[in-house]
This record gives sequence, C-alpha cells and structure tokens, in this order.
Amino acid sequence: MRKRLSQIWQLFNTDVRELVSAETVGTTAESTSAIVELAKTLQEQGKSLEWLKPLVENSGSLLGILCSPEVQLISSGLPVVSIGIALLKAYRERTRTEPTLEDCVAIISQAAYLESFTEILAQHQQLSASWSSQAKSDAALTKELQALEDFELDGETAKSAIASFPDSQLVKQYNKVLSARLQQSGLSANEADDFTESVARNTEIYFFKALAASGDSVKPLAELYSNGGIEVIKKYDSIKDYLATEIEPKPKETVFNETFSYRDIYVKPKARGVNANGKIDPQSEAFDLETWVKNLLFDKDSKKQSQVIFIQGGPGRGKSIFCRMFADLVRLDIYRRWTPMLIRLRDIEEFQNSLEETLRSRLKFDFALRDNWLIDSHTRFLFILDGFDELRIERSNNQTVDRFIRQVGTFQFDYQGKHRVIITGREMALHGIDRLPPNLERVEISAMDADLQNQWFNNWRRHSNADKATAFQQFLQNNNHCPEALKELAKEPLLLYMLVAMHRDNELDPKKFEQASSTEAKILVYEQALNWVLKIQRSDSRHPELNYELTKQNPEALRRLLAEAAVCITQSGVESASMQTVKARLQQDEEVKQLIETAEKQLGEEALKTALSAFYIKSNGGGVEFFHKSFREFLCAERLKQSLEDWTEPGRRGKNFNIDEQKLHWEVYDLLGYGGLTPEIVEYLMGLLVTSNEFRPVQLFQRLEDFYIRWCEGEFIDSAEETLPQKKLRQLQKYGIQKLGQRQVDIYAGLNVMILLLELHRYAQQRDDLKQQIVFYPCGKAEENPWTIQLLRIIHYSDCFQLWTFNGVVGQFLSGANLSRANLSRANLRGTLLRGANFSRANLSGANLGVNLSDANLSGTNLRGANLSGANLSGANLSGANLSDADLSNADLGSANLSGTNLRGADLSDAYLRGANLSGAYLSDADLSGAYLSDAFLGDIIWDENTNWENVRGLDTAINVPEALKQQLGLT
Repeated sequence: MRKRLSQIWQLFNTDVRELVSAETVGTTAESTSAIVELAKTLQEQGKSLEWLKPLVENSGSLLGILCSPEVQLISSGLPVVSIGIALLKAYRERTRTEPTLEDCVAIISQAAYLESFTEILAQHQQLSASWSSQAKSDAALTKELQALEDFELDGETAKSAIASFPDSQLVKQYNKVLSARLQQSGLSANEADDFTESVARNTEIYFFKALAASGDSVKPLAELYSNGGIEVIKKYDSIKDYLATEIEPKPKETVFNETFSYRDIYVKPKARGVNANGKIDPQSEAFDLETWVKNLLFDKDSKKQSQVIFIQGGPGRGKSIFCRMFADLVRLDIYRRWTPMLIRLRDIEEFQNSLEETLRSRLKFDFALRDNWLIDSHTRFLFILDGFDELRIERSNNQTVDRFIRQVGTFQFDYQGKHRVIITGREMALHGIDRLPPNLERVEISAMDADLQNQWFNNWRRHSNADKATAFQQFLQNNNHCPEALKELAKEPLLLYMLVAMHRDNELDPKKFEQASSTEAKILVYEQALNWVLKIQRSDSRHPELNYELTKQNPEALRRLLAEAAVCITQSGVESASMQTVKARLQQDEEVKQLIETAEKQLGEEALKTALSAFYIKSNGGGVEFFHKSFREFLCAERLKQSLEDWTEPGRRGKNFNIDEQKLHWEVYDLLGYGGLTPEIVEYLMGLLVTSNEFRPVQLFQRLEDFYIRWCEGEFIDSAEETLPQKKLRQLQKYGIQKLGQRQVDIYAGLNVMILLLELHRYAQQRDDLKQQIVFYPCGKAEENPWTIQLLRIIHYSDCFQLWTFNGVVGQFLSGANLSRANLSRANLRGTLLRGANFSRANLSGANLGVNLSDANLSGTNLRGANLSGANLSGANLSGANLSDADLSNADLGSANLSGTNLRGADLSDAYLRGANLSGAYLSDADLSGAYLSDAFLGDIIWDENTNWENVRGLDTAINVPEALKQQLGLT
C-alpha cells in the first residue's frame, strides 16, 4: 500500500503531542509507557522538547526540523533516533497494532538522517555558526519540503532504502531538502551536494543501530535487524576500530626520540607537476599539495575520477608524513566522503593476482574480509599506498613491478567514481617500467621554500629551544656566512630536522659545509648526525655516558653494529629483519662477536636489541627497522666503503690478516650477492670514497676488474666444489631469505661489481691523472675483433631467470659508459630491456640496436651527448628520450618513434629519418645536413604543430624534404 510521507507523519502526531505534553505538564494516566520512559530519560539529561512544537503544528515530516526557524538543532544534542523509536513503540501501545514496514522506515530513516547530519555538521564550525542564523523559509526550500511530504512510500521503495540507502529514491528526496537548506546557509550547489552525499552514506550506521536499540518491541524493526542488521553494525565497528588504531594515532607519534609529535612540527608541503619523463615540469608553478589532492578527489569529471594520484619525492622529502597527516584529515574533515586506508607497501608480504586481494590480505580487518566490501554502496575508500620504492618485490623483477602498477591503474578504472588510490614513492621507483598506466597523475613534492621553512621554525619554537632555533634560522638566511650546500640541505624536511636538532645540542659544525658539493654535504649531515646520536643525544649532566650505560658499547662498536644491521636489512629485500638474522650476521666477525658476548654477560640476552633500539631503529614484530630508509642506505654505504678500502690495503685497521683472493671473492658475494645496489647507496658510497684518505682508486679498480673478468668467464659458478654463490645462498636461507637461487646470487654479485666499475670509470674520466689508468669496458676490449659481444652475453645471462634483470639492476648506472663497438644485434631489445636506461655521454658508435625492426624500446632514455654515429636504430621507440647534443650522423632512424624526443643540438647529418615520427620533437639547433627525410618505401617523416624546428640547420641540403614541410618553414 502506497502512503505519502505526510500521511505517515499524521499517524504519529498524537504521540508527538503527547511527548511534548509529557515534558511540559507532567505525565498522565493516558500516556503510553514508551512516552513516559523517554520523557523521564530526557528530563534526567536536561534536554528540552520545545523544538517539537512547530512540528506538531506546521510540519508534514520529521525532517521538517531542518527548516524550522525555532530549532537549535546542534546545541540541543537531542537523541533523535531514540525519539523515533519511542514514537513507534507508542503507536503500537496506543493502537494495539504493529506499525507497517513503510511506517518504520519512514520514521527511523528520517531520525537516523538527522543524527548523521548533526554529527557531520558539528565538525564544521563555520557552517554550524551560520546554520541557525540563516534559518528561514524560501521558495526553493518550500518546494522541496512539499515534494518530500508528497513522496509516496510502498513496500518495495522501503526495502530499496534498506538495501542501499544512499542510492534510494527516498534518500534522494531527503538530500534535496537538506541541499536547499545548506545553500540557504551559504554553500554552493556543488558543496551542498557533496555534503548531503556524505550525510546519506553516514546514515546507515544510525539506521541499523536504531534497529538494535528497538529490540523485539517493534516487530518490523526486529525482523530487519535479524536479517542483516547485525552484520552491518559489525562492519561499521570494524571500520571504526581500524581508524582508531591505524589512522588516528599516526600524527601523534613522536618525532624520533623527541618529546613532540609529527603533528606538532608538520607543515603542508608544496608540489609541482611532472612531465611525461617523470621530471618536474619547468613550466609548472608550486602549489599546495593538500589542496591539489582534495580538488582532484572532489572533481566530478569522469576522467579525473579515473586517475591514480602518484606523489613522488626524494628521500626525506616528507612523503610518508604527508600520507599520515592526509589520512587523518580525511578521517576528520572531508565530509566523510571517503574512509582512508593507509598501507605501507613494505608491509605487504605477498602480492596476489589482483589489487583487491592484495589489499584484503594486508588490511585483515573484518570489514575487508567480506565479499562485497568494495562494492558496498555505503562505503567509499581512499587507499593511500605509501612507499612504491619499498615494495617487497625484487627491484630487478620489473615484470612483477609492472604487473602491480598496472593492477593499480586497472583498479582505479574499475572503481571510477567510487574508490580512489594515492601512491607515493621516489621518482626512480617508476624507472624502467614498461607501459605505465595511462591514468597516472604524477606530481613531485617540492623542496621547502622560505615560507614553509618559516612555518616549520615557528612550530619548532613552540616545542623546543626557541632561541637556538631562531639563531639557526638567521644563520641559514645569512648569505655571507651560511654555505650554499647547507642552505640546500635545509630545504629537505628530514635533513632540516637533523640540522636544527644537532645545532640545538651543539653538535653541528657549519664550517665543514663551506666547499661541499650536494652529495658531500648530505654525507656530512649523516656523519655528524651519527656522531650526535652515538655520543651526545641521550646524554645529560647526570648521565654523561648514558649511551654506554644503556648498551655497554663504545661509539665505534655501536656504529659497526648499526652498519651491519643496515646491510642485513638491505639484503633481506624488505625494510626490517629479525633480531636473530642481525645477530647471526654480526657473529661472522670475531671482533664484533666478542663485543656482543661481553654485552650479553652484563645486560642479558636482550643486549643487542637494546643497543640497536637505542638509536634510529625501532622494534617491528620481533625484528628491527630503521626509522627512515635514508639512515639505512647511508650506513650500508659506510659498510661497503670499509670493505672496499680493506681490499686495497689489508691489515691497515689493525687486524692481523692478509686478505687473499679467495677471501676477497667471498666478501664480494657476501656484500653484493643479494640484489641490485640502489642509486642512493651508490651515491653515498662514492661520496664517502672520494673524500677518504684511504681510497686507492687504481688498486680498487684492478681488483674489481679482475673479479669481473673471472665472473664473465663463469669461474665462480662452474666450480666442482662448493661455489661461492652456493655458500651465500645457504647463508641467506639461514637468515630466512628464500627468494634467491644460486644463479640469482651469482648474477647480482657480478652486476653490482659492474656498477662499481662503471662508477669508478666515470669518476676517473673527470680526472687527468686517472683517465688513462682507469678505463672500464663493460663489453670487453674490442682488440682485433671489431665487435665485442661480452655485454650481449651478460644481458642474456642476467635475463635467464627473469627478463629485464640487466636493465633493472644496471640500466640507471650507464651514464658515461664506454660501449664503443658493442654488438647487441641479437639482444632481446623488444619491450623494455633498455627503457629508461641512462646512456648520457656513452660511446655507442657503430652499435647495432635495431635488428629486423625489432622495436627496441628506449623511451625516456637519457642519451644526451651520446655517440650514436652509424647506429642502427630503425624501428626503435625513442619517445621522450633525451638525445640533445647526441651524434646521430649516418644513423638509421627509419620508422623510429621520436615523438616528444629532445634532439636539441643533435647531429643528424646524413641520418636516415624516412618514416620517423617527429611529432612534438624538439629539434632546435639540430643539424639535418644531408639527412634523408623521405623515400618511396617508408614514406615521409611525421611531424605536427608541436614539433619545434627553431634554428634547424642543414635543411637546404637535406634529401627528399616533404613539400608540406617546405611550405611550413618557408623553404624554396
């Protein structure tokens, strides 16, 4: 039977009048027990029912409360749902009949909607203040109220509202009334619609709690509760538990070992747009990141709703802190439009076949274990996936990484308009990945500008030594005395904290930064920070040797313990390692083993854990984890530096041993046979080496080159006895690292040595005294053979267990490499083998990279200044590559994809360009003398309005210049 809402409300008018009367004149013998009970409860709470009088006299629905000028809805604090239940009970007692399903849904849904509204409105002070002052009737509001009163409700419509409240026809009528009222209070139409959507989604929990509160007293409500209401309440309780344990506490955590929290000193970061090559767009202005993300989330454009937000930034730039703060902001402030889910990607132990299953396996809360958790119309999730560069996936395993990022892109397309995904990571995290999802919206967090630094210092002054902070800020702003390197470091949030904290504790020496490069300055910060935490940080006048009291270790021993822990965690491939694993690695060194045993005698079996946790390491489920990845990377580089120096002058550290070849080869596998060296570790390592008095580059190069040559010949893997790769594998398995086999260990050791040789080569070529003594040929010396195939063999060997391993490990370290006369003609260059590899200034003269138009993918590759004279690049994909100042004379670029490629100043004389795609290419100052721009077989070059021909040279002597291009450029 269909009933108008106004008709249903009239059925309960008698009970509303009685409810008001029960409070104002006292209960009577005629009052129902439900009314008496509610009135007594309200009196005990000091609540007033005066606001119900206009409803009795004028309104045709309970929702009319929203529009009554007399109502002070927020300040009243009335339990509207309890009143609705009381009305249903009173009706049952008075008429001795059960209210219908339609009656129950009409009354309880309006009451639940009102409580949802008051909860959300209370969190928005400005709107709350204007709400009551703007309460008046207008034509638009009157029209919507009348439409609500005339809305007809039947059994099917009522059931639809129960099944999917936010999408039901009933709630759409409620939303129209509330939207009109919100616009009356100053919101725009879009803002009002967003608000009402959130109120509708938040109503379900109040509706089903009303069912639970009614018990068995109202039969239709009891049946609804038993038919699913229990599960709904469990779902919302589970979400509430998640937010309370995983989101709300994060901003309140203390900064390292300070007394203040991240929230106390947090400043909102700025960001800039990123171009197709993953670099900051020079044309983009800095903008407030939080506001930008909010706007993108609220944008109703379907294309925007399908975009994955990728926030990139260097180490210590503030990505993880932004995630924490933004997740809590969503929990509190964004109209409850999304429920934030914050997931550290390093914590995902196993990746499933779909992102949905991977998320479910990580969250492990009741709401995520339900089959319909992602299609439930009442919940919308904002998944914040922090640390793409910290995935528990081998970084060389680009195929797996590709699959995961594509899963994210597909997920966002599938749930467009419902759920959203934000990912953070270092820019290099996307390096070498084939076919990035087309719906990635990338931005990069900017370094702190003067305004953000000032905000940060203001926050710091409230919680730490204000005078010291002011003095250091003034020092940074002093152009005459503060070194530029120190100013640059202070733009990074993590390093700014370390600098200010060390200055507060009198442990910073600014003079050391005066002539330092960017890398050297960063190393100085970490070195001084280590000295600070190892010697000073926890000491005070009463306990000047507190570190020793806690750990029974001197600073040098503690530093060694931290370094070995860093190596252990790095080799584990994740961000933490078990205490047993760390201890086992430390006990390989007899000296360190004795230190641990001595400490355990004095402090007990937990001595090692105590020593490590006293510094920038925290416990993690029985293991240890560095508070920030950058500390681990720096300490790992320090540990590598120590061994590299030992290999060139054994015994200089006071140890009674002469390192022989076998021991050296084992140490190579021990330190490098685990996975690819990261750019950050290599940067720190080279910075530490070149400033060390113990660095002997020629001897080190000779030792590493000798290992590399033997490795290329298979000496270490082909032994009939126990091999070094096998020994390392057994060690890793003992540590619980099961993901590698002998071949992988052997491949990683060789490729990592190759990286070190490439770095030494690049360093030596910048110095006149070394450039003749240190020359590394990754491909092997050509000698009599005009082509060298060594690199080709290495690529094939590296890819034998996983495609693209070579590119994933070595690709980003090829800047300045000498690849002259490389024969890569049979290499598998399809897909992504060398995509994104850095060949800047590399010598590739005569290299054959395009066999049988194999579509070699070199998109985004840095080939700036590379010698590619005579190279066969036919059919290659070089879109977005940097070929500025490259020598491409006489190169075959037939049908190559050069769209968006930077060819500024490139030498293309006598090059074959017929059929090449030059759309959007930058050809300013390029030399096209004698170049072939067309032929009958491959056709003309392709260009468009975005192709930049400014100051192009040699077109007058180019061959077969298309007529359309002649006309466009005014050539005769």
